[in-house]
Amino acid sequence: MAEKPKSVLLSVLAVAVFVGLGRMVVQKIKADRAAKGTHVAGPLDDKTRAWISEVVRTPRQ
Repeated sequence: MAEKPKSVLLSVLAVAVFVGLGRMVVQKIKADRAAKGTHVAGPLDDKTRAWISEVVRTPRQ
């Protein structure tokens, strides 16, 4: 009779661990999607490229 509570405890603990890991994975996926949506380094047009080149080449005063 003493072994039954141990087996229940272990199964509940295993479920809690898997739920926690699953939750972390879901949070990571959501964070990656949000970061991908707000990614700043996207394709640039010619005007922006020219402006960046000019700023990089011009020394600061």
